[in-house]
Amino acid sequence: MKKLLVLALVTMGVLLALAPASAQQVPSVRGLRSFSPQTNFMSLEGYLRWQYHVENNVWISRAEAESLAKTQSAG
Repeated sequence: MKKLLVLALVTMGVLLALAPASAQQVPSVRGLRSFSPQTNFMSLEGYLRWQYHVENNVWISRAEAESLAKTQSAG
């Protein structure tokens, strides 16, 4: 019985460790203008890529940044 409890606890720990991380937030560029001081003189796509990297330590592709910026300005 004790072995079963230990096995269950170990299994639960492993499953929790392998659970996906919470969703990463996408920085908002809504209301910002390209090449302005607010975007550090970058395009909206470049600023979004840079800010995403600062917040998540992951670079997204330029195509992903273009799509996200377009979605945010349309919505």
